[in-house]
Amino acid sequence: MSTLVLATDHAWSVLDVAYLVGGILFLYLGAELLVKSASKLAVGFGVNPATVGVTVIAFATTAPELFVSMVGGIGIGDDIGLGNILGSNIANIGLVLGASALVRPMSVDKDVLKKHGPFMFVAAVLLVVLGLDGSLSALDGAMMLALLAGFTGYLLYDSRKGDAAAAITEDVDVDRDESSSLRDAVILLGAGAFLLGGSMGLLEGSTNLLRAYGFSNLFIALTVIAFGTSLPELATSVVSAFRGEAEFSIGNVIGSNIYNVLAVIGLLAIVNPLTVKTSVQSFHFPVLLGFTVAAIALMAASRRISRANGVLLLAGYAAFIYFLFPEL
Repeated sequence: MSTLVLATDHAWSVLDVAYLVGGILFLYLGAELLVKSASKLAVGFGVNPATVGVTVIAFATTAPELFVSMVGGIGIGDDIGLGNILGSNIANIGLVLGASALVRPMSVDKDVLKKHGPFMFVAAVLLVVLGLDGSLSALDGAMMLALLAGFTGYLLYDSRKGDAAAAITEDVDVDRDESSSLRDAVILLGAGAFLLGGSMGLLEGSTNLLRAYGFSNLFIALTVIAFGTSLPELATSVVSAFRGEAEFSIGNVIGSNIYNVLAVIGLLAIVNPLTVKTSVQSFHFPVLLGFTVAAIALMAASRRISRANGVLLLAGYAAFIYFLFPEL
């Protein structure tokens, strides 16, 4: 009988691993399809390519966090939704920016730092301030979405005010026929299906596997789920750094962190008001602010993120993961 039980447990473990790996793969593919199809559709409707880069693409790489946080936050618990965003934003700075700098030192564009950096800091501070009372209500979510609307409006205004820089999206033909638009619309729907399926797979596999070993939902969201949903940012930023496109790597991290807080937490708080645990207020919020300030300080200090800075960021992220273990 015991052998049968062990065999059954092993079978379920293999299935959970398959869910986990498949979920991460589907999230990555969904994000890639979403970026390409949404960008082409937007340009086809006359939206400036540069504007597409800082709005559509930035939000598209946040889509995994949005899907996972909404599905997990509503279906499993508050810890999944909030923990995923906190973990993803910390990973975006410590892991993504650190790994990108390790691949190739990156020069920081002063316009990116000046125009987007403050919004990233304000978004993080707003999240912390609103969560200090132990909850994130629908009103808090509305405030976040209002700031998001202001940020997006500012980007649109700024892009029209100046001369559009190099297009971020590649291989986009502005003279598009109806069949091309229809194809991109179908791909966009398919991307949504990939993201939804990937979200469910990642949640099912990670929670089943780690719960069996006594890990809490908050730990799972801050580590495995956050890493899985940060894969699009990681892949995009590392490849961009390798190609010498530092502005895109840094802009991707800053933009994703802004949208993660203002869009994802904002929407989740409206749909399903969140409870903020004391441990989140005393540990995770300060860590988020610390990483945010450190990133801005490193970029402002010498307008360059060196390999030494990258090692420092990666070490900080590793320390963050290490200190999570006592929370089991």
